[in-house]
Amino acid sequence: MSSQIDHLLDETRRFPPSEEFVAQTISSPELYERAAADREAFWGEQSRDLVHWHKPFTQVLDWTNPPFAKWVDDGELNVAYNCLDRHVEAGNGDRVALHWEGEPGDSRRITYAELTDEVKRVANVLEGLGIGQGDRVAIYLPMIPEAIASMLAVARLGAIHSVVFGGFSADSLRSRIDDAGAKLVITADGGYRKGRVSALKPAVDQALADRGEGEQQTVEHVLVVKRGENEVDWIEGRDLWWHDVVPAASAEHTAQAFPAENPLFILYTSGTTGKPKGILHTSGGYLTQVAYSHKYVFDLHPETDVFWCTADIGWITGHSYVTYGPLANGATQVLYEGTPDTPHPGRWWEIIEKYKVSIFYTAPTAIRSFMKVGRSVPQKFDLSSLRLLGSVGEPINPEAWMWYREVIGATKTPIVDTWWQTETGAIMVSALPGVTETKPGSAQVPLPGISIDVVDEKGVEVGNGNGGLLVITEPWPSMLRGIWGDPERYRETYWEKFEDQGYYFAGDGARLDEDGDLWLLGRVDDVMNVSGHRLSTAEIESSLVAHEATAEAAVVGASDETTGQAVVAFVIIKESYLAAHEPAGLAQQLRLWVGEQIGAIARPRDVYIVGELPKTRSGKIMRRLLRDVAEGREVGDTTTLADTAVMSIISAQVK
Repeated sequence: MSSQIDHLLDETRRFPPSEEFVAQTISSPELYERAAADREAFWGEQSRDLVHWHKPFTQVLDWTNPPFAKWVDDGELNVAYNCLDRHVEAGNGDRVALHWEGEPGDSRRITYAELTDEVKRVANVLEGLGIGQGDRVAIYLPMIPEAIASMLAVARLGAIHSVVFGGFSADSLRSRIDDAGAKLVITADGGYRKGRVSALKPAVDQALADRGEGEQQTVEHVLVVKRGENEVDWIEGRDLWWHDVVPAASAEHTAQAFPAENPLFILYTSGTTGKPKGILHTSGGYLTQVAYSHKYVFDLHPETDVFWCTADIGWITGHSYVTYGPLANGATQVLYEGTPDTPHPGRWWEIIEKYKVSIFYTAPTAIRSFMKVGRSVPQKFDLSSLRLLGSVGEPINPEAWMWYREVIGATKTPIVDTWWQTETGAIMVSALPGVTETKPGSAQVPLPGISIDVVDEKGVEVGNGNGGLLVITEPWPSMLRGIWGDPERYRETYWEKFEDQGYYFAGDGARLDEDGDLWLLGRVDDVMNVSGHRLSTAEIESSLVAHEATAEAAVVGASDETTGQAVVAFVIIKESYLAAHEPAGLAQQLRLWVGEQIGAIARPRDVYIVGELPKTRSGKIMRRLLRDVAEGREVGDTTTLADTAVMSIISAQVK
């Protein structure tokens, strides 16, 4: 079977940065030239510029034992000191670190000096509970300032945090606590979600209790933030209230330096085997690349910008572009606890207006859900403070990109569409907004210092104009250092396929256009084989979203006796369209539309009009569940969905 992925959609629109943007940008084409001339020296330079080293490093990269890299290995630093103390010492203690907005409308304004003070107190509490270098701490919190403070306090001690998304079940939490061997859990009574309190402490209690194999063995204490005011059970001696112990602790704490390869965090990502993979990241190289990418991709001016990344800290985007990147760069940012549509569908735009957000970074699924509601909602708010928009999480359809630019960005803001993963730790592919001429839907080019290629099944470059498998050809500073406790699985999962070439393969398909710009085609397991043609689900979804009726679409391949696989589409219709048109016959219209846009080969066998799609809480569409429905199978595991009821509603609509 050919590994060539057929490319069927053409995008010809181009958007160079405005003269006004270019005049103030911090990046230049020279960055690419310096990185190309000497990649390792370039990264060494970035690390010295952007990170404070208690003990300077002398060697940039040790790649003597691939695929296990060591970056800036003989240097020593403290990650929390880099995110906090140094800004206070530089005279920026009064700068706002966090504008926090709770879902019910309560808010807090926290300066760098105040956040540093809080983190020092938390670090003293954790030390008092026996937490030190190398110990693991599980964090299971809503999007409240204490979540950021907890991560930084753990990092300050050289310990390792494992943040578990607050929507995961007790079973998911238990498997992650057990795998990491966590000594402490930091949680809250509850947090606000969709207008009500979602309890967290009860899930921790369940996770630590006997779930058939005995009680959890490694956790000694549970530190609890009071947020939801919901009633919780209490185990004396094990459980501690944050408000009892943190304010009472000393605010004196000296940050100790740790080696650059000291582990910083484990973040679990779902594995195909069902056992979650604990992705391990270390300190020096990770901090270097998140600070570098945050600075240049978002064209950061820390004295004046207000940055808002909407990701939850339970995901890698929340680690890299809520906690570590922005704070290492001394940025002011917004942190929001709730969902985008609570208590009204314009909540996000209201927050942008309130805090004068200038850089906004969110997921394509969120953008498409706003398209569904219609432009009349954001148009009620003053979004004129925005000067840069970003997209993360999955490929963005050209039409969603255009809507984002026109409606949210007033047709003037550059858009940076970023490709990266939990495993890569930081952004790998993106436009530089003051340099790149952007194309709707293209992730564009690798960042200076990053080496990416598109190859066939044998690892041979496919060249411009062709599609294939996306690989990273050289080590990079924020790369994962392995899978926690399972080096063999790390090697097998990411390096085995192109072992001879030494390429990292992440499971994504991509194509290079005639200019050599990169277009993501989604996961390779989301590529369909229809009558011998390998078709990308992302392109057919883009075609569907380009129709005036469609807000969002998900496409899967379902087995078909005639064609091997058939295209099956699940489509959400815009509310504005339904207000003016009858839905009858729309499914057939959409089938024909795809045929006209792409060609008969891509025309869906079935189009189902649905009210919602199955998404994880980070906004990724769970296409495997839709495949189950399309093939008439029992629907698989739905525990990671934001709304587990969605699949039964879709199944009923399909029948």
